[in-house]
Amino acid sequence: MARQFSHALAVVLLAFTLGGCGAGDYGVDQHGRKVAAGELDQHWRVVNYWAEWCAPCRREIPEFNALAQQVKAAGVRVVGVNFDNLQGEELRKASQTLGIDYTVLAENPAPRFDLPESQGLPVTYLIDPRGKVREQLLGEQTASSVLARLKAAGGL
Repeated sequence: MARQFSHALAVVLLAFTLGGCGAGDYGVDQHGRKVAAGELDQHWRVVNYWAEWCAPCRREIPEFNALAQQVKAAGVRVVGVNFDNLQGEELRKASQTLGIDYTVLAENPAPRFDLPESQGLPVTYLIDPRGKVREQLLGEQTASSVLARLKAAGGL
């Protein structure tokens, strides 16, 4: 009996251990591809919330496309999050329609970083490699305005 119990316990522990693999991942992107924690953790992150109906969001997307290319070599990652929680095909289509070239997370990372609930759009967060929010940028941004804030915060 004790032998059966220890075997059952080992199976349960193994299941919990394996089930936890990837638990720190960020879910999937707008293309349905897994976004592994290793792709974003240990990097500065620029997290931008957007919506299709938000005119300033639409105007700043080309700026974030340019920013993502400018800071990639420095290890900074630009990611978007849809404010309306679009998923699957809806998220892919909205991202494509707006011309978003950077990663859009299907899961909201707000709980991971203890982000406040957004009261307006657009809003962008600068998050350091340890996961600490270093800055909240309210309103429409440009690549140069975010670069300046990243430099001031020590991200570049």
